[in-house]
Amino acid sequence: MTNLKTSFHASWCGLSLMLGLAFALHTQSLAEEVSTSLQNSDGSQYKAKAYYPKFSWEKTPQYFMFGDTQRTLTPEEVKSIAARTDFLCIEKSHGMKELGAAELGAKHEAAVFKKLKPGTKVLFYFNSAYAYPFTSYAKDLTRSKIDQRPDLKKFLLIDPKTGELAHRRNVFQFDVLNPEFRTWWVNTVAKGVAETGCDGAFIDQMHGFSWLRPNQVKEVRSAMGEMMAALKKKMGPDKILLANNAHQRAGVEVLPVVDANMFEHYDAKLLTKEMLLKDWNDMLKISKAGKMSIFRIGVEYVSSQDPKAEKPKRGPARTAKMAALAKEQLEYFHACYLIGAQPYSYFQYGWGWTLSDGSLHEFPSLQKPLGAPKGAYTRVKKDGWEFTREFERASVWVDTEKKQAKITWK
Repeated sequence: MTNLKTSFHASWCGLSLMLGLAFALHTQSLAEEVSTSLQNSDGSQYKAKAYYPKFSWEKTPQYFMFGDTQRTLTPEEVKSIAARTDFLCIEKSHGMKELGAAELGAKHEAAVFKKLKPGTKVLFYFNSAYAYPFTSYAKDLTRSKIDQRPDLKKFLLIDPKTGELAHRRNVFQFDVLNPEFRTWWVNTVAKGVAETGCDGAFIDQMHGFSWLRPNQVKEVRSAMGEMMAALKKKMGPDKILLANNAHQRAGVEVLPVVDANMFEHYDAKLLTKEMLLKDWNDMLKISKAGKMSIFRIGVEYVSSQDPKAEKPKRGPARTAKMAALAKEQLEYFHACYLIGAQPYSYFQYGWGWTLSDGSLHEFPSLQKPLGAPKGAYTRVKKDGWEFTREFERASVWVDTEKKQAKITWK
């Protein structure tokens, strides 16, 4: 009996050792898989922060940003968007007519998305330059009410040519050099994030209208950086701060203090072969700093390169036209994103910022299995404009001079 027990004990120990070794090898394999998937294109390791959204190369990572002034989303619309992303921003005027204020629209949608898909990261929108009156916090920043609010009026820029309040289509402009404004702005945005239950903020416009004060450009940029750093601190350590075009020169003081940067291609000049190459290099720098990137393509800018071309009015005809153009241009711009994509780089594609401008339009190729990149892009010729890159499930080729591309799915 003693020999039998000893034999059984030895067999059990051997089996346990084998199972433990197999589990260790499996764990190591998973760790190596995660490590590889979060590797920058230069071979360095990406260091994600705990409060970032979950990232995967399983299919093209997408970021969404949308709004509808009139209403909130239907359940079907929520499901459609949630099926394609877990990282999004509720635009500046969403749900205002239905609920009374834009922050209520953001609060409503944040709760809906998080209930349907826990782990979804939702951002609250606010502008650092234009005084949009869509939230209850800024509702008095209008021509009819501003004179009754001297406490807010002093935060606004004066047009040096007219001596009147500066504006763009009756939207006033903030004066970032006013320290009282910066304090109000930081407190207001942080309050919006807290009250909406959002996971951080998307901040639009990093320029601070520096061109209106050419002798104070450095001061404006420094003030913008200071304001963003203060917001990051005020929101709390686990909130995401995404800045629009902070990689451009105007945001030189902003980029170091934010978590993420949007490459918004708001003009055809930003889509030249030279600018796209710069974008790819900047995306790597941003990734090496442990930050996120949004590579946003607006098809509306592609369609407006001819200044004499008639701009179609909003409606079914425009939607159909833009959807057709988006489908036609997708492979090229998708390839442009993939050539420079890093861990935590997201693709945003559409033809505007409203709900009807592409957020509900599905592009099947963006749902195809992609897999992690196998390395950095290759420039076919030293001074040429053809680039290639390999992913686990796709081969990408693009010519940014001829604006041609081919994605071969494996």
